[in-house]
Amino acid sequence: MEKTLHRDLYIEGEWFARERENIFFGEWTCIGRDEDWPEMGDYQAISIAGESLLAIRGDDDKLRAFFNVCRHRGCQLVDSADPEKQKGRMQSNIRCPYHSWTYRFDGSLHFTPHLDVEKEKYHLHRVPLDTWGGFVFANISSKDGSLAEQLGPIPQRVRRYPLADLETAKSIDYEVAANWKVILENYNECYHCAGVHPELCKIVPEFRKNGGAGLDWESGIPQKEGTDTFTMSGTANRPSFPGLNQAEKTKHFGELIYPNLMLSLSRDHAAAFILWPAGPEKTRIECRFLFHPEAIVQPDFDPSDAADFWHITNLQDWGICERVQRGMHSRPFESGYYAPMEDLSLDIRHYVSSRLGITVD
Repeated sequence: MEKTLHRDLYIEGEWFARERENIFFGEWTCIGRDEDWPEMGDYQAISIAGESLLAIRGDDDKLRAFFNVCRHRGCQLVDSADPEKQKGRMQSNIRCPYHSWTYRFDGSLHFTPHLDVEKEKYHLHRVPLDTWGGFVFANISSKDGSLAEQLGPIPQRVRRYPLADLETAKSIDYEVAANWKVILENYNECYHCAGVHPELCKIVPEFRKNGGAGLDWESGIPQKEGTDTFTMSGTANRPSFPGLNQAEKTKHFGELIYPNLMLSLSRDHAAAFILWPAGPEKTRIECRFLFHPEAIVQPDFDPSDAADFWHITNLQDWGICERVQRGMHSRPFESGYYAPMEDLSLDIRHYVSSRLGITVD
């Protein structure tokens, strides 16, 4: 068995600071769905590992993001400390609440009361955005490398799922007292499934066989005969997404999209998990349940069968992750070990170590 990363990388603030700079600021990081900004002037203040951004829909229908700071004296344009003010709709401009410097939705400086300045020098600091499958990604450090390069083969693998067309019908937020890497490692293996997820294993018996070894995620994971989706019964009255092949209509697929998006795909819905690391031992997880708009408009549409099933599974996962986090503080613990059926979790170790410029044992 191979060792995990050293426990310090899961509990120490110094390592989290390095991850902020080299991973969450240096990579394309998921910040939501394009549908979150439906109209001109719709805005959100978004925190990526402590850095506040302002994302807003312009009058040209383009979504843009800026650092959430006025160029004059550094006041936040949107109050990131007040949940009631973190999202909304601006009417015609972005106004700083301190001295009323005013910016257009494209970030250009428009008005400075009682002051004549060269406006071209004081536009808002822009943050590049890109989209894939309806998801919006930000690149805080504006480093070279496209989103397509970062995603690699993932879009090709899930090309038949109409991700860009799907809409959020329900969302649940979780505050998890665990490091973001613990959560990704847990998502990336099913050695734990037999002991932690009895409801899940009733629908997918393959998860309890041989400790979850030998699962072929690229070909899909077979479900119990007579089931084809992730609900308590394993069935749903919703039609399958248009364009899926036979395997996608009957099997379960999943993707881990570094650094902060976990995607679970069923024939009729997708569960998307956006991770928002808030410190070395605290992560907010935004779990969204995505459905096809043609299903949502049906009179009998109800997302709760999928959402309730996932909520049970999520609480089991987050609870065991928190126990892992607490356990890593034990005096004799220095690192864990990956069993052979946890090989996929090694990818996280390699991913993090390559970004931080460290070697692994």
